[in-house]
This record gives sequence, structure tokens and C-alpha cells, in this order.
Amino acid sequence: MQGVSSDVPTDIMELELAEHGPDARVVTAVGEIDTLSALELAAFLITQLAAARVVVVDLDSVRLLGSAGLVVLFEANQLATQQDCALRLVCNSPIANRALETTGLREHFTFAANVADAPKN
Repeated sequence: MQGVSSDVPTDIMELELAEHGPDARVVTAVGEIDTLSALELAAFLITQLAAARVVVVDLDSVRLLGSAGLVVLFEANQLATQQDCALRLVCNSPIANRALETTGLREHFTFAANVADAPKN
């Protein structure tokens, strides 16, 4: 996995990228996805959706998923649909799951149980 340089302090959010063959990318978000970090995540997801047919977003290490982060994920999912790509979430974080559940957004995403299986689904 490679780290991604960011203007967002790493104590807030860190993004890691792993390539799974030529058509799949796994983006791992670690930390807090809030107003400060959401734009960074948005730009990164847009770049990955342009480069791969399947983009997996691993939210397992997310400690905060604020409204700005939810908007970014929702818009990335819409972009993936428009580009005939797949965006999949791996979300075993109770905090991230709670944010998706309470906002009613969970039904809009495709989920995988773990990162290893997500690019294959």
C-alpha cells in the first residue's frame, strides 16, 4: 500500500492506495472524514474512478464520518454510476456504519465484507 501526500494533517485523515490489477483500486481512509478532510477525499476518489473500473473505499479505520464525508461518498457513488464503474464500501467501523444508517444513505451503496473480496464482487 502506498501513502498519499495530503494537505490535511495526518492526525485528522490519512489516505492509502493499493492497486489490485489494472482495473481495481482500494482507497483506505484512516481517521476523521469531516469538513477539513472531505475535499481531499473527493479529489482522490475522482482520480481513482477515472483510472479504474472498481474503486473500493475501506472505511474500517474511520473514527468520524461527518456530513461532508457522507456527501463525498454519495457523490462519488453517483459519479461511478455515470462512468459505468463500481464503487464499493468496506465498512466494519461502528462509527461509519452508524452515520450511514442514521442518514438513510446505506441503501445507496454496495458493500463488501472485507477488502480482499471487494474488488472481485
